[in-house]
Amino acid sequence: MSLGHETREKLKSAILWALMLAGALLMALPFWVMVVTSLVKPDEVFQMPPRFWPGAFHWENYGRLFQLAPMGVYFWNSVWVATLTTLGHVLFSAMAGYAFSRLHFPHKNKVFFLFLITMMVPPQVNIVPLFFLMKTFHWLDTYLALIVPGLFGAFGVFMLRQWFNGLPRELEDAARIDGCNQWQIFWRVALPLATPALAALAIFVFINTWNSFMWPLIVTNSENIRTLPVGIATLKGSFRDTTDWTVLMAAATLSILPVVIVFLLGQKQFMKGIMAGGLKE
Repeated sequence: MSLGHETREKLKSAILWALMLAGALLMALPFWVMVVTSLVKPDEVFQMPPRFWPGAFHWENYGRLFQLAPMGVYFWNSVWVATLTTLGHVLFSAMAGYAFSRLHFPHKNKVFFLFLITMMVPPQVNIVPLFFLMKTFHWLDTYLALIVPGLFGAFGVFMLRQWFNGLPRELEDAARIDGCNQWQIFWRVALPLATPALAALAIFVFINTWNSFMWPLIVTNSENIRTLPVGIATLKGSFRDTTDWTVLMAAATLSILPVVIVFLLGQKQFMKGIMAGGLKE
């Protein structure tokens, strides 16, 4: 006997949820292993069968982490650099996106097209010229070298331009009637309405900056400027037996906490920005 339409839909929904749950658990497994490894004794890391729950919680691994390296300095540097980069990137992207969406100037579409071409260039290609630029400005081993190159990007401009294209022009006309100039319209009308898109972009930029490894490794030398990913890399020895994996996993666990917090705080606006603003025209 064939199943009814409602029964088939419920079965499809149940199968879909089961597959999504299995995928979520599969992706969460490495993070769970990381946390468990940070709470066991060093001689239990590679035991077989592997542990998925520590027999005893060894919180002293986190204490040894701060004894082996200035993790507080690394952590603060990452927070400082990621926060300033995110704020600056979102502001400049919003201004450029609004300009490409609402203002009129010669060859606007051609300039925007050339701007988008930069998204096709791999970031690694820019490392050498950026390094010499930082050297010319005497910014090597300073916060400026870590922050300034990340303030600009074509993706954010494109994303916010699409969002501003979807805003009703009647709102701007009403603001002009009330006596607002172009800057006031942008700051008081367009920008508040773009909060979901701004939040989505901020999360993207913060996570990307927080996880950045190659650029901070190249432009920093001293420990007081070094960011968290570079600091964590210094904890790993040349061979497996020379690496304290419990301490390394403790550092990795601490490093993901700010990213999780930022996403949880902005997930509602993030989903709105992705679903409503990404493809608006």
